[in-house]
Amino acid sequence: MRQAIMTSPGQIEFNEVQKPEIGPHDVLIEVNRIGVCGSDLHVYHGKHPYTSYPVIQGHEVGGRIAAVGAQVRSTNVGDIATFMPQITCGRCYQCRHGMEHLCENLKVMGFQAPGASQEYFSVPAAAIVTLPKGATPEQAAFIEPVAVAVHAMRRAGAPNNKHILVLGGGTIGNLTAQVAKALGATKVIITDLSNYKLQLARECGIDVAASPTDTDLEQTIATTFGPDRADTIFECVGAEATIGQAIDLARKGSTVIVVGVFGSSPRVDFGLIQDHELNVLGTLMYQRQDFELAVELVTSGRVKTVPLVTNHFDFGNYLAAYQTIEANPDRSMKVMINVNP
Repeated sequence: MRQAIMTSPGQIEFNEVQKPEIGPHDVLIEVNRIGVCGSDLHVYHGKHPYTSYPVIQGHEVGGRIAAVGAQVRSTNVGDIATFMPQITCGRCYQCRHGMEHLCENLKVMGFQAPGASQEYFSVPAAAIVTLPKGATPEQAAFIEPVAVAVHAMRRAGAPNNKHILVLGGGTIGNLTAQVAKALGATKVIITDLSNYKLQLARECGIDVAASPTDTDLEQTIATTFGPDRADTIFECVGAEATIGQAIDLARKGSTVIVVGVFGSSPRVDFGLIQDHELNVLGTLMYQRQDFELAVELVTSGRVKTVPLVTNHFDFGNYLAAYQTIEANPDRSMKVMINVNP
């Protein structure tokens, strides 16, 4: 089978390797779709602080179960599935207290451990999340990023009957806004500098999509939400400007959720955080319940994924996917790699 390896930043090679063997508690996935995400781009540019080379990428994956181990009863050959890419120790405080996603020894497939950028991939059955009949491998590849949004929403508390502001209209920002709407938010505003991404947000049902350079954002918030403004603000960019904007716009005593991944340390006005008694919370990855809710939201159509796919590339053109995103950042959302048909 073919396997793609990023040997150094910006370089991908293909090898012919043996199809993985599976143990009694493992599952073999025929990989059909791999989504490219922002963290993958950090690896492509050599800027991911916790990834070394060579690395086999691929953590947003959708496929079909090709084989199951002798002791596996939770899934069947032919099921459409994805997997949770965390490898945890099971021994640290976090693992022992139901916070495995914060494991002190956490490794993530595609970054610190081999990912699924190959035609077949073996994972423990405990990591598998199956989708209902009628679901597609492409929907399965979306479950991981939707689970990121679901977990971020859980960090903030139930969004029902709340006003939600999302800063950043990329894939994660869009999905965060959609999850907020799907789970009962009264109104959602999303912001971005790209008119293309703002239009996609409108197509996905977000109430207000605004560019902070074209509109008076404070006035937009007041008009949409009323004098009480936003209940929760999600920073989904990972930039100093937007985390500063989130803190400036936050109502006293409200909550800011940091979803974006920062490539450098931002300067933050802690005086304002203290004076306004803001809750500034981080969010990392997801837990199984987030994956399970993500499956429900995607397969029911409550979260739309089709409009977010901007490009498909054949497996052999993996590098072209990165080059296209790099050349068209304002018009690239979710780029999919087609592996097996």
